[in-house]
Amino acid sequence: MPRPPVPPSVDALLREPNAAVMASTRPDGSPHTVATWYDWENGRVLLNMDASRVRANYLIERPAVALTVLDGQSWYRHVSLIGRIVDIHDDTDLADIDRLAVRYTGSAYPDRAHRRLSMWMAVDRWHGWDATGAISTHADWKP
Repeated sequence: MPRPPVPPSVDALLREPNAAVMASTRPDGSPHTVATWYDWENGRVLLNMDASRVRANYLIERPAVALTVLDGQSWYRHVSLIGRIVDIHDDTDLADIDRLAVRYTGSAYPDRAHRRLSMWMAVDRWHGWDATGAISTHADWKP
């Protein structure tokens, strides 16, 4: 799997508000996946979640994480990012969840009552897939 940085075509895909699935690890080592909003900035991924979510505890205890982003035009084109959570902080003013909500819905996040956590994911490796097959190197990526 290639290491960052990602090529421009992958960067462009990640900048769009595409559907994504995040994977973390349960205490028994089994995977836990969930659909999620994300944002891509300077080669890192912003995630945000209600602090009471089980995935928040999983990521606090075991920072390994993967994110698969599906191209909104074709799910047969997607990119998976593998890395780790490198920063966790309270989203006290809800700026990060609002950032994600505006990105995906055009409006601020409506639920203002719950504690939220922001997490930044550093990308260690990535791989992609398109209609022609597996992408294994930067040069192989088809826009």
